[in-house]
Amino acid sequence: MQRPHIRSVAVAVVATTAVTGLAGQALAAPAAGPSRTAASASASTALVASAARAAAFAHGSATGVVQGDELRVQDVMIDPEGARHVRFTRTHQGMPVLGGDLVVHLSRTLAYTGVTRGAEHTVEPGTAKPKLTAAQAAAKAAAVTQGDASGAQLVVDARDGASALAYQVRVTDAATSESTGSRTVVVDAVTGAVRSNTPDSDEFLSPKLLSVLRGSGQVIDPATYSTPPAGSLGSIGTAVANTFPKTVTGTGSSLFVGKVSLTTTQTSKPWFLLKDPTRYGTETRDAQNTESESFAKGKKIVSSTNTWGNGAVSSRVSAAVDAQYGVTKTLDFYSKTFGRKGIENNSKGAQAMVHFGNRIANAFWDPTCGCMLYGDGDGQTFKKPLVALDVTGHELTHGVVDATAKLEPTMVDVYGNQYGEPGALNESLADIFGSNVEFYANNAKNPPNYLIGEKLGLSQKFLRRLDHPSLDKLEGTVDYWSSDTYYTEVHAGSGVSSHAYYLLAEGSGKKTIGGVAYDSPTYHSLTVKGIGRTKATAIFYRALTRYMVSSTDFHDARVATLQAAKDLYGASSTEYKTVDQAWAAVNVTAANTPAARN
Repeated sequence: MQRPHIRSVAVAVVATTAVTGLAGQALAAPAAGPSRTAASASASTALVASAARAAAFAHGSATGVVQGDELRVQDVMIDPEGARHVRFTRTHQGMPVLGGDLVVHLSRTLAYTGVTRGAEHTVEPGTAKPKLTAAQAAAKAAAVTQGDASGAQLVVDARDGASALAYQVRVTDAATSESTGSRTVVVDAVTGAVRSNTPDSDEFLSPKLLSVLRGSGQVIDPATYSTPPAGSLGSIGTAVANTFPKTVTGTGSSLFVGKVSLTTTQTSKPWFLLKDPTRYGTETRDAQNTESESFAKGKKIVSSTNTWGNGAVSSRVSAAVDAQYGVTKTLDFYSKTFGRKGIENNSKGAQAMVHFGNRIANAFWDPTCGCMLYGDGDGQTFKKPLVALDVTGHELTHGVVDATAKLEPTMVDVYGNQYGEPGALNESLADIFGSNVEFYANNAKNPPNYLIGEKLGLSQKFLRRLDHPSLDKLEGTVDYWSSDTYYTEVHAGSGVSSHAYYLLAEGSGKKTIGGVAYDSPTYHSLTVKGIGRTKATAIFYRALTRYMVSSTDFHDARVATLQAAKDLYGASSTEYKTVDQAWAAVNVTAANTPAARN
């Protein structure tokens, strides 16, 4: 059984001005007032960050910030209605603090209004002197993972109700990983015990699920799109001058979403590159069946016709079409819906590599690479590359979470299965926003719905679903929270908040949406009337970016979404009340909030 985890506390009391739509864009200037230059906006965010840092130290009893701490800005958010939020990572005596992240909330006048923090205890370790050397810690990590350790960094591990001196070690080529083989191991600097051993990449399919599928002999062979007639694929765009590179429009034939338009780069008169200059240079490359986590080592995908793929796996480029389409649609969803400029909100592209590894039945968001990695399937259980649209939306949302709350599992077993509510919330948000990517794309060959993995060809017709999670018998996904949820594998546990989101958006009971029949149950047969997907999505996004931290669990998420609804629509609004009802309908209430686990 894992060490217990201390709950994060969201105590912010922020301005309650009601607004409509999807207000609260990250790093957006206030709606009113004159436009500002980039320099003045930068100065404004610097002022907000400085005020938040000062407030964190001035209100140390609430924020937990103590002498010897240094706060490093991760994100500055300025809301149209006036609130300001600064997300910090923390070091103590120069050492990074794991689980020490916090968000300081300010008013329009930069007055302190509250904090959301991970560690609710002092982060100062009991001892400042390690008994292990860095070399000994690295050797321990390498032995545990059967991989190559690349050095050890002294840190303070403030997760799970503890405050311990430890070493953080990154390991590559770990034999204990089925994915990229890259892991982060935390070794106690005094006892030598392994405190955590976590894969760096976020896998779409858990080791538990892969074992179930292989054990049952189920073969996943999703149908691909019929190849269009020869000569029917698109144009190369209009060349206005022989100056290169230039932005042009080509056409791809994908495995899962049919014939699609792709913005590409013409590099010379006869050649085109699968790279989109209009979306920060987003590009897909071929990993050539290696397990390299370096995008620079991927093979560039080029064409002399600006037509890409043939709609079947016989062309290596077909999977690249799905990947490039999925990545750009995900970027567009976050941009058009929330004003988010790239996955990390830093105006950089989201890269992808297809044909990753040899016979890998998975897809990953890899923060080391800063890109999507897609396996081709193992040729036995999975017969096709995992490049479906909602897979991409799901995995890139892990990138968004990694750039914001950094939700982490509380325990990883020897098989690589992850456990704990923060990790389950991470998986849930990936399903929620991955589903929204489908609604945004609205592709006739991939109709939007509240199902995840419906294109994979599973016998139960989907991998997970938001309306009635427990219909997923493969992972044993749960509908409602209980005290056991903390010890549930993260994909199975994700059903709690996914179900709450669906109820908030669509309500309880039977309904048909886009040709799909839903019948969402509730705890104690409570009735919930939904507020619509647009508002529900706005609330969950705002909660993620403003009010969640690395240790946020389901009860914290309830508080975070209530605060987000209060910000957007007011404390007396229908939206606020429905958020409360939706969580109650999955058995997450103020009354059953667990005592701090310490």
